[in-house]
Amino acid sequence: MIEIGKCIVTKEVIQEKFVCDLNKCKGMCCVEGDSGAPLEEDEIDILDEIYNDIKPYLREEGIKAIEKQGKYKIDWDGDYVTPLINEKECAYAIFEEGIAKCAVEKAYLDGKVDFKKPISCHLYPIRVKKLTEYDALNYDRWKICKPAISLGEELNLNVYKFLEEPLVRKYGKEWFSELKLVADELKKAEKSHD
Repeated sequence: MIEIGKCIVTKEVIQEKFVCDLNKCKGMCCVEGDSGAPLEEDEIDILDEIYNDIKPYLREEGIKAIEKQGKYKIDWDGDYVTPLINEKECAYAIFEEGIAKCAVEKAYLDGKVDFKKPISCHLYPIRVKKLTEYDALNYDRWKICKPAISLGEELNLNVYKFLEEPLVRKYGKEWFSELKLVADELKKAEKSHD
């Protein structure tokens, strides 16, 4: 575990290789799982504000799920999450050429909203656990992400490098620069032990 600012980062975030390969996984992280995507408290207000702008991007099933359950809900752990369609895919999931994508992100890319998508989705495969005074950043292993591990190894890209944009979005450029310095030092230390 490495402490950077108010975060505790597992070494796996620095050492493991990962690059999403949507052509192979088909965006299954938006479909499988036992709960919707985790939402931060400020994101529920954002979803309320932008819903009318993203609604045209949603599938009919997604609109119905949101109308029935709400734009977000509270799961069994007491956390805010996105609603699901029939206990499967996220209500905000859309499908393009058989690949699950995010309606919120599609609206963002089209310039309709200035919110890219929930930070938990943007940061995946990092999962953030809120502790009393720290955020714990853990690398979440999931069998559906095997293609991402293979592509990460092929491209020699570590999890934290692949996720630079969302990490900067969440914690800032200065924090990410410190993470990069720690990662470089860790790499040097490992080479000196070889």
